[in-house]
Amino acid sequence: MGTPEPLNKNLFNIIEMPSDGSELSEALFQGEVLIERIVSTGQITPTDTWYDQPRDEWVALLQGNATILFGSGKEVHLVAGENLLIPAHQLHRVIYTSQNPPCIWLAIHGTLL
Repeated sequence: MGTPEPLNKNLFNIIEMPSDGSELSEALFQGEVLIERIVSTGQITPTDTWYDQPRDEWVALLQGNATILFGSGKEVHLVAGENLLIPAHQLHRVIYTSQNPPCIWLAIHGTLL
């Protein structure tokens, strides 16, 4: 067995969105941390749902704009180039993602704090 070929992927290249209308989520690396690319085209978290993740999450919005609502009532508006660290078990949900341009997120999940 030889050394595996390095993966070369353009984060801005959106080949095909899921046919069921959901956002695209793809793991780029999975180990002690998970690095994923998420593409949103207007998808939001259902109003009766809160994310309560067991690990910290750092997100960078590479394209588009989005709004995250926290359980405390605080809203954070993100534009391309901004990032946010969401500590584990911090209740949150996505209440807006732009459609044109689509939101392209880079997310890292793990013990970051």
